[in-house]
Amino acid sequence: MSITLTDQDKSTLRTAAYGAVTLMSAADAAGKPHKVATEGSIALASATGLVGHVLAEKTRDINLNGKSVAAIADHVLPALTAAMSLLKQQDPAEAGNFRRTVLVAIEAAARTHQGRPNLTMADMTRKITEALDAA
Repeated sequence: MSITLTDQDKSTLRTAAYGAVTLMSAADAAGKPHKVATEGSIALASATGLVGHVLAEKTRDINLNGKSVAAIADHVLPALTAAMSLLKQQDPAEAGNFRRTVLVAIEAAARTHQGRPNLTMADMTRKITEALDAA
């Protein structure tokens, strides 16, 4: 099955994926947010398939503006749901690839802590997963 994504669709996927990593980084503001962002971004850069190609494109269309975590979440969480919806409509397997890619990225981000992630990161993981599954 061939997937046709518009530039806006691609922007939504990138904003959703990199936004999830940004939210995880913000949830660890008292710890090592730079390491969280690095680990999550490395995981996204390792994506394969159509999702990997879209995430690897060099663009400036990722919209993660916000003066608070809440403002960023207001943009990113709906983008995660929208990305899953548009991929499910065109290719359910690629939707699964996107979901796994984001979950691996947030798990990689959370593993920057010895043992379990802090409660704030665990809650952000739950919110991201719920947004992915809302589609």
